[in-house]
Amino acid sequence: MHNVTRLVLSLLVSMAMLVSLQVYAGPVDINTADAAALAGAINGVGEKKAATIVAYREVHGPFMRVEDLSNVKGIGPGTIEKNRQNLVVGSTGE
Repeated sequence: MHNVTRLVLSLLVSMAMLVSLQVYAGPVDINTADAAALAGAINGVGEKKAATIVAYREVHGPFMRVEDLSNVKGIGPGTIEKNRQNLVVGSTGE
């Protein structure tokens, strides 16, 4: 029984840490974030799609608006809307 109690306590602590990370994590700047940061901040976007976002940005320049993410193949309006509160557009180089 001792092991079960320790396991439950460990799971609760892990869950609390994950929730606190989400609460304190600020929006990610889609013009400066690397693929790992984008994958972590955008629900529904994994490492591969995040790398595609970075590659698009490198070829086409900075995003002017969050909505411009829809120009990246595989990123649709639904993905943008459900993640809008986590995304910002910082420096556009102007």
